[in-house]
Amino acid sequence: ESCILYRNIIGGKEMKKRIAAIVLVILVMCTFVLTGCDGKKTTLKMATGGTTGTYYAFGGTVSKVLSEKVENLSFDVQSTGASKANIYLVADGEADIAIVQNDVMYYAANGIDLFQGEKVEGFSAMAGCYAEVVQIVSKSDISSIEQLKGKRVSVGDVGSGCEFNAWQIFDAYGVTKADIEVHNLSFADSATALKDDKIDAFFCVAGAPTTAIVELATSNSINLLEVDDEHAAILMEKYPFYTQFSVPANSYKGVDRDVKTVAVVATYIVSDKLSEDLVYNMTKALFENAQEIAAAHPKGKELDPAYSVASISVDLHPGAAKYYKEIGLLQ
Repeated sequence: ESCILYRNIIGGKEMKKRIAAIVLVILVMCTFVLTGCDGKKTTLKMATGGTTGTYYAFGGTVSKVLSEKVENLSFDVQSTGASKANIYLVADGEADIAIVQNDVMYYAANGIDLFQGEKVEGFSAMAGCYAEVVQIVSKSDISSIEQLKGKRVSVGDVGSGCEFNAWQIFDAYGVTKADIEVHNLSFADSATALKDDKIDAFFCVAGAPTTAIVELATSNSINLLEVDDEHAAILMEKYPFYTQFSVPANSYKGVDRDVKTVAVVATYIVSDKLSEDLVYNMTKALFENAQEIAAAHPKGKELDPAYSVASISVDLHPGAAKYYKEIGLLQ
């Protein structure tokens, strides 16, 4: 009987150990689930632009890298109508993250220009990514913005961000609508019109070099008009979304000098509903893996947290602000 009792005691101890081990495993598994580490990914809807545009391609590259670097994160990249449409998609909860021009998000947050009388809420900024350059293309015999008085000028599509940029720059130079013959054409149509001598100059807001201008410069002598430091300062004081930018020499055939101008910035906005930790992790991963992004898309070369902070014209998401503070760019 003593042997049986001993075996029972030993067996009881072993059983308790097994039960304790099982309980420990269960607790760990519960913790795993409660912290979102059960293998289920958070999938964010990313709004970009048209499938042939830079927003869509850049968004695809960024989404791939971030999904690899941020644990349990994936993206559903969507083709959209770009900046203005993306503002509404995020505000309405139809998208979680989107690429927009920083001037367009400024208009939305303040209820002006493209969003006249309608302040849009529910979004905040995460990161400025790359410059969308205001390029003023003219015939080669025109050398300054002042010389556009009396000329035929395309300012972009009606109601477009480009059109607003054009009139803001003209205003800084004291040029009014009465001073020019106004045309409202897309970038591609503007290039064709200048080639066919139907206009003398046009505004194009896009990453430089821009394909439509590259193709134009191969067959026509063109000039890029400068926005000098004095007028850039006027613009930046009145419109905080502008940054200065120089188009490098030889970006276009026949333009063999650096050309000073201004730029708006392609920017990631996010829903205010996203957690601070998630947006922090995305912002950190975006900039810490800039080289990897650049290897897959040329605009990744422009990723720079300092440039990002300088270009932000609306409230930052707390998660993004946390990252910028961590690296010493914000107090």
